Amino acid sequence: MTAADLHRPAPGSVPAAGTRRVRAVAGWRLARLYLVSRRVPMALALLAGLGGLLWAALHWHWNIAGGPAARLFIPLTIQAGAAAVIAVTTYGPFGESERAAGRWLPWLRLSAAVALTGVAFGALAAGAAAGGIPGGTLALLRNFGGMAGIGLLSAVVLGGAFGWAGPMAYLLIAEGALAHRSATPWVWPTRPPHDRGGAICACLVLAAGLVLIAVRGPRESGRESGPAS
Repeated sequence: MTAADLHRPAPGSVPAAGTRRVRAVAGWRLARLYLVSRRVPMALALLAGLGGLLWAALHWHWNIAGGPAARLFIPLTIQAGAAAVIAVTTYGPFGESERAAGRWLPWLRLSAAVALTGVAFGALAAGAAAGGIPGGTLALLRNFGGMAGIGLLSAVVLGGAFGWAGPMAYLLIAEGALAHRSATPWVWPTRPPHDRGGAICACLVLAAGLVLIAVRGPRESGRESGPAS
């Protein structure tokens, strides 16, 4: 045996560079299949449409006469709709078949949720550029971020297909609190834009939603009695 034989790869072995390339291709394919199965392309189109709807509402002054509840109804409804879209994308029609991916599944869930939340805020912020949104961009970030967290928590508890229920229920709670001039930090749309308590509560809810959707996943009905692991 010569020194050259010691560095010659064994028959049938794959070079390290080839292994990395195969893993990268497999990872990209897994991520693509995950996003397609969760209807993320459709979600992106819906989020862009909601951003356009917010722009139209502000640009043409679609207002409802009345107090704070009436003035915030349209913007909050659009934000709740965006949060509902994000929550529903956690649902897979065939269950989480990606469990075969092992340790990568929580990262897929987290990455998709964070990316969609960021895209949704960008679309809504672009729509708010028309001007006139109550509280400005800071209130928009707080209100929508908290609602997105509620949607993710709803997906964990109720299942991805019913994740929309949380943001819509919270919309009704917020409107009721605004109508009665209640101002608890946990109903952050009732607080001023720079209110620290409302911002902390919204951030806590969003963080909890992201962590639980990544670690536990959405609840699956039928086969399981609790959140998917």
